[in-house]
Amino acid sequence: MTKHQSKKRSAIGRWLTIASLAAVIAGIATVHGIAQSRPPASAGLKLYVFDMGNLKSGNPQPLLDRGVTVTDMSVTAYLIVHPRGTLMWDTGVIPDELVKPEGTVEARATVHTTLRGQLAQIGYKPSDITYLALSHSHYDHIANANEFAGSTWLARKAEWDFMFPAKPPEKQNTSAPRFAALKTAKTKFIDGDYDVFGDGTVILISTPGHTPGHQSLFVKLAKTGPVVLTGDLYHYPAERTLKDFNPYGGKTSDAELASRAKVDAFMKEKGATLWIGHDILQFAKMKISPAYYD
Repeated sequence: MTKHQSKKRSAIGRWLTIASLAAVIAGIATVHGIAQSRPPASAGLKLYVFDMGNLKSGNPQPLLDRGVTVTDMSVTAYLIVHPRGTLMWDTGVIPDELVKPEGTVEARATVHTTLRGQLAQIGYKPSDITYLALSHSHYDHIANANEFAGSTWLARKAEWDFMFPAKPPEKQNTSAPRFAALKTAKTKFIDGDYDVFGDGTVILISTPGHTPGHQSLFVKLAKTGPVVLTGDLYHYPAERTLKDFNPYGGKTSDAELASRAKVDAFMKEKGATLWIGHDILQFAKMKISPAYYD
């Protein structure tokens, strides 16, 4: 063996030793949770649908009277993955820490899977999420909101005031502790329709009525086509076909009717499809995470 070959072999040996040692250290770090996995990068827009359980109607008779034969509702949350960041849309009905492996029932809700677990399955933690947006602050949309207090909350002042009133309400909001951490979260107040990533693909649509700062969400998907996520602008398809129908009885407010008309015009302009988050029949046909829409 020549002197040159001996030096070359020694260099290779040292390189292999260093590489092996690095691999061992990385393996140990991973086992002990030291290494932090990074969320997957996205070259295009993706929309993940999360199964957050189901909800029994509190008053099914008005629904049955108008021909709605399936009165149970789905509960959903969504993650939008954009090359410029991520947006969490709604956060479920029962907090993750209360969800048991065999499932948890609370009031009219039943949940079998955690939001945190569904995020982890696709490589994310709540701390990875860039933006949080809530359709509104009712209990079946905010259960895990505190988990995202480290994200930038895209909120409307009218909804913020509704969630954190200056004067304590006469009737206590029992779900308020589940979003309490948002009061001091980094918050960006938005007005009108707001373009989240600045390229027209993800737009928060102002649709007040159901609550003062209710909003819906437009997502422009390249393959699936554009969709609008309703929040509680609608609960059942019958609300679109029966114009005088309100699943809770009484009269639909003028503000809510105006928001519905606005979304109808918006959808026509964009060629978008409506996804009603509480429509359990539509939900049964959807791709659920870890599958996604793009």
